[in-house]
Amino acid sequence: MTLDIYSLIGFVGTACIIAAYAYLTFAARPNPYVLHGTNLAGAALLTISLLVHTNWPSLVLEGFWAAIAIFGLIKAARTRMTPP
Repeated sequence: MTLDIYSLIGFVGTACIIAAYAYLTFAARPNPYVLHGTNLAGAALLTISLLVHTNWPSLVLEGFWAAIAIFGLIKAARTRMTPP
């Protein structure tokens, strides 16, 4: 196995997604911008890696992961703009 720059980018993306999951699990009141932003960054980095080292099921998964993260960011922004 050779580690090229795209594999390294993929590992950073994986670390982002794992970190976001750990943050969600351990934080008493997770910040949705941190959670979804980190997930989106991870999905984007993994997508870059997967465009070079194509694995279609994983690429589709990252597309959904990114879409859900974007939805979460939009929901957080709308919630923040709505007065209590």
